[in-house]
Amino acid sequence: MLVDQRAGGRRRSIGQGAAKIRAGHFWRKVRNIALAGAAIWFGTVIIGTIIGGIGFTGLVLGLGLSAAALYLLGKYPRFKMPTRADLDPTGTDARALVGRTELWLETQRRALPPPAVQLVDQISLQLDGLAAQLVDVDQAHPKAAEVRKLVGEHLPNVIDGYRKIPENLRYEDRAGSNPNAQFIGGLRTISDEIDSITRQLAMGAIDNLAITTRYLDYKYGEALDEGQKA
Repeated sequence: MLVDQRAGGRRRSIGQGAAKIRAGHFWRKVRNIALAGAAIWFGTVIIGTIIGGIGFTGLVLGLGLSAAALYLLGKYPRFKMPTRADLDPTGTDARALVGRTELWLETQRRALPPPAVQLVDQISLQLDGLAAQLVDVDQAHPKAAEVRKLVGEHLPNVIDGYRKIPENLRYEDRAGSNPNAQFIGGLRTISDEIDSITRQLAMGAIDNLAITTRYLDYKYGEALDEGQKA
């Protein structure tokens, strides 16, 4: 099971969203194995009660079925990494889409130059902060739609567009720039936009904290000062 859990992701997930999706898949397998094992041995006990004991043969059969269930349910279903088609920004929960995009980014790392890999890892971490702000956001909110467009369309399009360019043409200058520099610039722009949206969504919580702090200072601060003077 541990080997299978690592399959499809030989490296540790950068983003927490991707890690949670992997962990959810792993624990669903554990649940399925536990249920299958319980069903096998419950059935064995019932049969043994009916026929007056299962004997050594029945015990071996039960162990064999348990081993088969452990192997099959630990191996299948395999963890499926999201494809480009899975990043559909229309009618998708923005927070779930952020997690799928993090996983998809993991599959793209090997095909990207080192500076881009660093930016992709940075974006994955930023997506964690964005996902946290999306917890209480209505899916009909304009910001939710903006997030879906950004992480489900614009970001994948930038990476797909770069990967379609032959290696020997990526550094060829045209009009004072080249595809590689444009690609890095595009990733930076997306990173900045994710940071901007996260800050905008968090502004309400920041303002509420400031108001609460001022209220507490007004209500209890003077009393505390008077008590210290006394």
